[in-house]
Amino acid sequence: MTAPVRIAVLGCADIARRRMLPAFAAGERTELVAVAARDRRRAEETARPYGCRAVEGYTAVLEDESVEAVYVPLPAALHAEWTEAALRAGKHVLAEKPLTTDRHRTGRLLELARERGLALMENVMFVHHPQHAVVRKLLADGTIGELRSLRAEFTVPRRPEDDIRYRPELGGGALWDTGVYPVRAALHYLGSELAVAGAVLTDDPRHGVDVSGAALLSTPDGVTAQLAFGLDHGYRSVCELVGSRGRIVLDRAFTPAADHVPRLRIECGTGSEELCLDPYDQVAGTVEAFAGAVRAGTVPDGHACLRQADLLEEILGRSRGRADAGPTRRDGGP
Repeated sequence: MTAPVRIAVLGCADIARRRMLPAFAAGERTELVAVAARDRRRAEETARPYGCRAVEGYTAVLEDESVEAVYVPLPAALHAEWTEAALRAGKHVLAEKPLTTDRHRTGRLLELARERGLALMENVMFVHHPQHAVVRKLLADGTIGELRSLRAEFTVPRRPEDDIRYRPELGGGALWDTGVYPVRAALHYLGSELAVAGAVLTDDPRHGVDVSGAALLSTPDGVTAQLAFGLDHGYRSVCELVGSRGRIVLDRAFTPAADHVPRLRIECGTGSEELCLDPYDQVAGTVEAFAGAVRAGTVPDGHACLRQADLLEEILGRSRGRADAGPTRRDGGP
């Protein structure tokens, strides 16, 4: 059996503590060896339940030859800096989404990883859930006829006022947080040849970040994607695909719990049915996929990651009325 990937975590973010640390510790293909933080006491508190080392500062982990890979759950504005530092130190990287807030920087990091034979993976977990593979097969089988449109929404309730999502200098805002999900869903189902037809972002003047947004995307042959996202809403996590003869609806499309029973609602002219699937832990599935990429030295979903960065930046530009916010290259080039 291949040795487990020895992984360290840079930071003690909520998603690291709630979801990723338990998954790294429980995974058969990963070994959690260290937690690093700027505050040693916080590192110790986070590392203690897992019996791994607590490290003060991030650089020390990157200099540790026993560490093979790092997970970067830092604020979005810091992803690029520490992902690049980790790659240059010879570490494989699993980085929280978005990989960066600049599409050109995203492209350079993906290329750097390829040049060095290192795994670099953006932590978009929902694409690893089998429910999306089932939907793709239903579409391929013509269950709802020819695909006409997609609607995807991901919104969450307001956070405490001091949450990093409300700090522009740390890459806060709805677009970089909840907006990643519907954009990636559009790419997942409609392919990379998407362009932004229009976009709106609504700002919160108290914090200087966007707290909600919507975008309309389209493929060259006219299939549309209507996307909505926000940080000041009732919880919504839905993806709907409409075809010439019916539609498929996924509730809990993006963040289902490990014990959640996925239910796909299929509506056609002859009636409707609900397809129940087995529960699946998409966090564990993502960790498994990353471990596989490490052992293979590959950059999984690199093209989708880059196109996602293109589209997010184009949505931002269109919403601000920038003259230079024309369609990005459909081939995903920088």
